[in-house]
Amino acid sequence: MSEFLLYYRRPDPTTWVYMSSFLTIGLFFVFRRFWSIRNLDIVLLILLAPGLLMVNEGYRRQTRLDREIARSIAIQESPRQTLVAQTTTPAGPSPADQSLGSRPTGDAEAEDSVAGDSIVGDSVAGDAPPDASDDDALSPSQIAAYQSAVNLRRTGFIWLFVIEFLLLIRMLLDPLMVRRPLLDPNLTTGGLNFIGISLFIFMMANVVASTPEIQREQGPELGPGYALMKMLPTIPVRPVSEGIAGAEPPTLAELTSAEQRRAAIAKVIAIIGQSAVLVGILLIGNRHFGNLRAGAGCATLYLLMPYTAQMTGRVDHVVPAALILWAILMYRKPIVAGLFVGAAAGLVYYPLFLLPLWFSFYWQRGVRRFAISVVSILFLLTALLVLDGNETFLEHLRRMFGLFLPTQDPRGIWELGWNPIWRLPVIVAFVILSFFFAIWPAQKNLGILISCSAGLMIAAQFWHGYGGGLYMGWFLPLLLLTIFRPNLQDRIALKVIDAPAGSLSRPIIQTDAA
Repeated sequence: MSEFLLYYRRPDPTTWVYMSSFLTIGLFFVFRRFWSIRNLDIVLLILLAPGLLMVNEGYRRQTRLDREIARSIAIQESPRQTLVAQTTTPAGPSPADQSLGSRPTGDAEAEDSVAGDSIVGDSVAGDAPPDASDDDALSPSQIAAYQSAVNLRRTGFIWLFVIEFLLLIRMLLDPLMVRRPLLDPNLTTGGLNFIGISLFIFMMANVVASTPEIQREQGPELGPGYALMKMLPTIPVRPVSEGIAGAEPPTLAELTSAEQRRAAIAKVIAIIGQSAVLVGILLIGNRHFGNLRAGAGCATLYLLMPYTAQMTGRVDHVVPAALILWAILMYRKPIVAGLFVGAAAGLVYYPLFLLPLWFSFYWQRGVRRFAISVVSILFLLTALLVLDGNETFLEHLRRMFGLFLPTQDPRGIWELGWNPIWRLPVIVAFVILSFFFAIWPAQKNLGILISCSAGLMIAAQFWHGYGGGLYMGWFLPLLLLTIFRPNLQDRIALKVIDAPAGSLSRPIIQTDAA
């Protein structure tokens, strides 16, 4: 009986897209008001999935072809190497030559080469497959298949950029939407909690049952960021049949003790991070929105998203999202909020551009406490880099704050034929937008803080040189909170933040549920 009652197979990503899309429409689409902003938001969220599927499938096909090409090249090169060795050592091999001859050749050498130099997100440069100049090595069908995989990835990235650009416009216009009618989900709070808890259990089971894979086999690497984020492996949660290049993931017995420890740490951090995101959403809905049902709906929608199902084990996605979200939750305490924002900025670099917005929010009250906490946590993270060794400190510091040229070896969409020089005007526009939020709107409330933070994290995808468009976790919880939030015009720093000790002014006591 256990063979079929306890048998669980991870759903195919495409199947999950269809199932989650129908569930999202059934639970959150406002059928009584077809022409509403809520319905437009739901449609845009659903349209993120096709781009994600195309990018992931392009990576998978490209890696499979990479291994096939490397194997065929190794097989063709092996007879040549044997012939050269025979002609250059007619008198018999020396002891040194014997040691060289004991190295693996053929398929084993090809597998070692692929394991060390996989092209997915790391060594692909342009549209041509490796060693494409060798006409004898690649067949026309291999070249065509490789080009098709590259085109599929490029199409997926462009699709994501188009939808995220529309979401960015939506976030920029959100402060102008004063009238926000209450549009609850089409299910009770108990039903939403039951669905959310069930989805969470299945996703965490996928994380626990998975074995780690190297970062480059799951897509582009992080790029700028803290050294700790680059040490942890990726925990893939795709079905085994949909694994990268159709390869079986390694078992725990095949991993070294150090790899097992890093895998265990990555799993624990991923589970804690996802839990923190969900708890943060629920608490924000209950405390700041005064609507637990809206918080439960927001958390359930986050779990229904195909992105969440595919990237559950990506620590570099979920940890910054959780930190930013808890900064929103603790916005009434500038010191605590500053610690969370500073930690997110120190771990993945890109949230540093949130600081002008947050400084502007606290300008009337709390800016000094917020600044001290941000600087303190960044200084602490920098000091911890010393423990990794003096010879790597400067390199880690450079990566932590992104101190290298924007055109230096970018990945993601920028490796697929686009000249990296075009990142420069995008970066300039992003920096202008970051400082623009410091002055507009002049009076910032909690709602504007949430929507503008989401807008900046969406805008960061367009110049992210290591997989821009895929890091949806950085803005998705904030985007969902913006969709579900009520009118929060009265939640300004001057009213909700206590005056510092020794100040003559008295705090204006006001509950968030008012």
